[in-house]
Amino acid sequence: MILLANPNTNAETTMAMCAIAARILPEIQGWTAPHGADLIHTPALLAQAGDQIAQLQPPQGCRGVIVSAFGDPGAVRLAARLDIPVIGIGAAAARAAGAGGRSFAVATTTPQLVKGIDRLMKAHAGQGRYLGCFLTDGPTLSVMKDPALLDRELLDASRRAAAAGAQAVIIGGGPLAEAAQRIDALCPVPLIQPIPEAAALMRPLT
Repeated sequence: MILLANPNTNAETTMAMCAIAARILPEIQGWTAPHGADLIHTPALLAQAGDQIAQLQPPQGCRGVIVSAFGDPGAVRLAARLDIPVIGIGAAAARAAGAGGRSFAVATTTPQLVKGIDRLMKAHAGQGRYLGCFLTDGPTLSVMKDPALLDRELLDASRRAAAAGAQAVIIGGGPLAEAAQRIDALCPVPLIQPIPEAAALMRPLT
């Protein structure tokens, strides 16, 4: 069994992310943070989520943990504690996007998290060239509450990234996973979906 750990408190988001991961990992189990925010959109909330993830106790029989928030909060500290693999969806996405030396960018809804995303992408891009974040327009929480608006904004950000030279675009956010699937066919360059990328890395363990 692989554990998908959702660092935010929204159980519906956990279920949606598990459903996506289950297409690759049938034996997936979800975990939802008991405290914190239902959407991580500030550095303070990301740090709080990281503290909870770092203390996570996986259930018996767990063979690996996916940290399913794009900033990978607490993933490094959790990996240092456990004797099973821990993969953050941000690192997994950067690894896939930069494969073969591609230039890539991130489309996301969280302007306050850009600095952390930039560091994470550069750390895991390999030979790829990271071009930065392209943001949706409007307040994060308002955009996230309107699926049609979210899709339009993410697609616009993805198109701007492609116009700037990105050969692949990551949709940066665990809660954005369903939107990423909805706009995949419309994106002018390959769209990198973080949860499936992390699930693919865990598949050999099952």
